[in-house]
Amino acid sequence: MFRFALFFLLVASLAASAQEPVQAPAQNPPGSTPATGLPQSESAQVAEAESAIAKSDWKTAETALNLWLTSNPRDARALFDSGYVADAQNRPADARDLYRRAIDADPKSFEAHLSLGLLLARQGDAENARPELAIATTLDPGDSGSALKARAWRALARIDQAGIKGAGDTAEASNDLIEALKLSPETPADTLLAANLAEQAGQWDVAEKAYRRVLANDPKSIDAASGLSHVLIVGKQYPEAETILRTALEQSADDPALTAQLATVLAAQDKAEALPLIQKLHDAHPDDPTITRMLAAVLADAGDYSGSDHYYIKLLAAKPNDPELLVAEGQNLVHLLRYADAYAVFNKASQLDQGNAEAWSGLAFAASRTGHPDVTLHALTMRSKYLPEVPTTYFLWATAYDNLHQKEQAAAYYKLFLESSAGKFPDQEWQARQRIKLLGQKP
Repeated sequence: MFRFALFFLLVASLAASAQEPVQAPAQNPPGSTPATGLPQSESAQVAEAESAIAKSDWKTAETALNLWLTSNPRDARALFDSGYVADAQNRPADARDLYRRAIDADPKSFEAHLSLGLLLARQGDAENARPELAIATTLDPGDSGSALKARAWRALARIDQAGIKGAGDTAEASNDLIEALKLSPETPADTLLAANLAEQAGQWDVAEKAYRRVLANDPKSIDAASGLSHVLIVGKQYPEAETILRTALEQSADDPALTAQLATVLAAQDKAEALPLIQKLHDAHPDDPTITRMLAAVLADAGDYSGSDHYYIKLLAAKPNDPELLVAEGQNLVHLLRYADAYAVFNKASQLDQGNAEAWSGLAFAASRTGHPDVTLHALTMRSKYLPEVPTTYFLWATAYDNLHQKEQAAAYYKLFLESSAGKFPDQEWQARQRIKLLGQKP
């Protein structure tokens, strides 16, 4: 079966760069209304600068502000205006320093905290952006309006969704969004964010409804189509997901995340189109390890174990201690009848991650094929902590005890195997019956 966890990793990595950035504040130009916390300057230079800012005449504004700040370096309003001008001209370092100077001159400046927070967020510095935005939410926006304060809450929601160091807090992000909606009407972006948060929290029904609301208002929303498809894939509603994805790809034919989702859906339905689709995706992103992982997994599912092994070897060269990669590699080696190599790989994987049931399953089987019945029993014991027994594990228990000449235990497990196999393993069932007789036990 295709490994869906790989798909989820891929979509996350491909979609990360497409996340809606936290935009610069859509505030009124300085001077058009009094800025909260920034005293109205009586300077002719500042008035001239703010008039120029209203016309997007950055050079005139900058000249006037520089002249005024030369003799008035702690004028909070002029400092903020200068930061705004630098921000508008895509000079983030200068803007950042000027916003900070404005805050130092007037710690209660709503616009300076907001603008600095949004600037830092755009630069990917969430750790320093969050405190500035949080302070902005506690200040009076004055004539700037509640919509800008809502913007601070929305920016906080996106930061909390992603987390400062990769560990997002969906509950906190949801609370941030609720605060924003108290101050301004819901937007399609809000609905999409709410859907994302519900999805991250595993609230699939809530997420599905929200994504469908977005698509009802905007049938061309790629983000909503991708999000809804993800929810449908989790629910194994593959035909509907396929329809949505094919429609979305008509608008964005080269979208890698949508392509990965479609490949996943096709693989789940055993459609031959899945493999060439992932191969095409890999050709476009040959150095992306998650896409390479997907291709290796689909090749294995298609029965091309040598082809799959080629990619797993490449992946393991970069991450030799990845238990999941080792397990996948070991499974390929078993299919290629390279049992000794599989034994070594599964043994390493089980030591690296002792809670990995698949590693113990693989080790038990490889050990049985390489003459290590004691290892088989240990691996089966470890596996049983995480997964229930199945006919194949009963058979491995039986043959391991048999090889160790522990007759009663061997016969008991042969009988458990026969009770559970229900005719699905005729060769092994015949062997089990013969061994029970030879062991001198009653069938």
